[in-house]
Amino acid sequence: MKVLMITGELAPFAKTGGLADAVSALSIALADAGHDVRVVMPRYYRIDRKNLASVPGAMTVHLGSQKFYTEVYEATLGKSVKVYFVDHEQSFGREGLYGSVFETDFQDNPQRFSLLCNAAFQICRKQNWIPDVMHSHDWQGALVAPLLKFNEGEAEFRNTASVFTVHNIGYQGIYSKNNFPLTGLNWLHFYSSGFEDWDRINFMKAGIISADKLTTVSPTYANEIQSPEYGFRMDGVLRFRSSDLTGILNGVDTKVWNPKTDKLIPQNYSVSTLDKKAENKIALQKAMGLEVNPDIPLFGMITRFADQKGVSELFGPAYGSAFRLCSQIRMQLVVLGAGEKWCEDELSSLSKRLPNLRAYIGYNENLSHLIEAGSDFFIMPSKYEPCGLNQMYSLLYGTLPIVRRTGGLADTVENYNEKTGDGTGFMFDYLSPDSIADTVGWATYAYYNKKEHIAKMQKRGMKKDFSWKNSAQKYVEVYKAAIEKKQNECVNENGTIE
Repeated sequence: MKVLMITGELAPFAKTGGLADAVSALSIALADAGHDVRVVMPRYYRIDRKNLASVPGAMTVHLGSQKFYTEVYEATLGKSVKVYFVDHEQSFGREGLYGSVFETDFQDNPQRFSLLCNAAFQICRKQNWIPDVMHSHDWQGALVAPLLKFNEGEAEFRNTASVFTVHNIGYQGIYSKNNFPLTGLNWLHFYSSGFEDWDRINFMKAGIISADKLTTVSPTYANEIQSPEYGFRMDGVLRFRSSDLTGILNGVDTKVWNPKTDKLIPQNYSVSTLDKKAENKIALQKAMGLEVNPDIPLFGMITRFADQKGVSELFGPAYGSAFRLCSQIRMQLVVLGAGEKWCEDELSSLSKRLPNLRAYIGYNENLSHLIEAGSDFFIMPSKYEPCGLNQMYSLLYGTLPIVRRTGGLADTVENYNEKTGDGTGFMFDYLSPDSIADTVGWATYAYYNKKEHIAKMQKRGMKKDFSWKNSAQKYVEVYKAAIEKKQNECVNENGTIE
């Protein structure tokens, strides 16, 4: 099967979050299973042309009445996944993928990602390679589905099916409808394509309405986004398309995240050598300037400082639970992340005031691995979490997650049973400073008083299979269903396939 991914980011080339990891790992897993997988993404400023191969011949992309002259570069992901980079300096030659410190959401994003999606079709023609499925991701790639349905369905791509994955429904790509001509679609399709949203355009909605099949990144999240509480106004159209929506849990790249082979941690370990994990804890304590004591429970957190992640309830000045926890409980807390300025400032302040809390503002790949390996517990108090990857990393590393029961967290973590010691982590339902404090306190109590339960849960988590192999096969089934649906829709009035 020939599959083209269209995405705004892809690890290791450009990354802001889990989307980049998910698309990269899925592409590699599909390729390893024998499929011909290729990816189209922007050539951002941070991606050096020196590390890419030029695809000969300039390319013209039409967005309405405007012409954009682009170049295309190529690289290989994994063993065989071809990655095509759309190079247009005016659109992508800047710091930041979707925004910057000075402009959190670039004003020309509708143009930028319309260029990406339209260019994907041109690249396929340029390579004389027509995919069976075009799989687009989040609002940045959502335009592919309506383009395939309304613009490209009569020629080379007449048998190509579309699959659209919602990674995070909270980011929809909503802009003034004056940008609609830049999509390359005709105004006649303004409503039928799904773009119209209270006299604005909504890229995410267009993808949901126009794609042959829809997926999202966990079964629980697939149900949640069909409710008003989690659907961010898209719950109605998602319920309308519920028969075409499948929740598939993201996997984990176990070549990168594996305590047995991880080259970024001081001491490798496994289920059978779990005692060696303590050496990573000592290394983490030293690296962060904490008291070196293997007997103190160490809590880790790696996150984007955004409201979605529950950081207000944990670190909010005067009401967040972090200060109370670190002041009243014999514990340590290490935080790695970046995002909203108030949170960065508060964590910097807490790090100076509390001897048992340390924060690293920014992102550090080495430190992220050390936190997963060296922590006893991992905190993820998300308001909503489509899938989440860190809780799966934590489980594989024998680090017990403390999570809110939502989305992919509910699908991957089993709550602690105090009587039997079963489970793989600690869960709470209602997000508040008190609920976080109570659950961290619960975990701390188990750490000091139920050592055998902690060890049992660690080993249970480390034995979990979160590889992409199973998830990739589920995507193949969705692709087959999308192709079948597309073929059925091509049947003409005489009952023959056109």
